[in-house]
Amino acid sequence: MAVKTSRTSRLRRRRRVRAKIRGSAARPRVSIFRSNRGLAAQLIDDDSGKTLAAVSWTEKDVRELAPLEQSKKLGELLAQRAKKAGVETAVFDRGGYRYHGRVAAFADGLREGGVGV
Repeated sequence: MAVKTSRTSRLRRRRRVRAKIRGSAARPRVSIFRSNRGLAAQLIDDDSGKTLAAVSWTEKDVRELAPLEQSKKLGELLAQRAKKAGVETAVFDRGGYRYHGRVAAFADGLREGGVGV
């Protein structure tokens, strides 16, 4: 019997979530990656397989912030870039992570930026 690690558990949850969520041109998917150091997110149109906008914790104006503030600021930045791409609403893909802490702060920042999730 194989040992179940937290990483493999997250990837199983990610596959289960992705089976139910699909982004389109009208309503793209917001995909999140969370590491111990930061957060990255993309706005993806699954129909054409293109990334419409992206943000990362390595960007200059958010790198020095505390983790929760950083996540909220990244959500607001992605909302600005989504509006430039003509996106008003999106589907939120939490990537197998719990909707808690930095993931929830990112989603709140996205909503405050004007993109419906």
